[in-house]
Amino acid sequence: MMSNQKRMLDLERAQFSLTKVKQMEQDFSEEEADSYANYTERLPAAILSNGLGQALAQLRAAAAGSENEKTDPHYLLYRDIQDWLCREDPRAPYAKAEDLLKALIAGDRSTYLQARAETMALLEWHKKLAVAYLKQPETVGENGNG
Repeated sequence: MMSNQKRMLDLERAQFSLTKVKQMEQDFSEEEADSYANYTERLPAAILSNGLGQALAQLRAAAAGSENEKTDPHYLLYRDIQDWLCREDPRAPYAKAEDLLKALIAGDRSTYLQARAETMALLEWHKKLAVAYLKQPETVGENGNG
């Protein structure tokens, strides 16, 4: 059974994710929001395959090649994870860090593992909410067979 503290943290993750997803829905086009939802759906697998640091570095690298990095959905997803892991909260793995990637690289293994577990827990909510609010219906192929 989940303790009250864990339940509260899970509720905070849900509230944080809902705020970020609704902000994305409000401030960006359907196409950008759909891309954000797609990247959110794929990120947990990328973290498990490549590690948290490499998965986050890939988001930053993909955004760096775009016309406007700060509004690129890759960057926005990176920023949202950074906002959660670096928030001013003693439970945050990199509390008050300015740059998540630098903090990951400079930190110790136990903090890295905590950050990875926390990112995966956050993404459980983030993925569900991004799909619910941002994902566009799949377009049906020309022959009508999706």
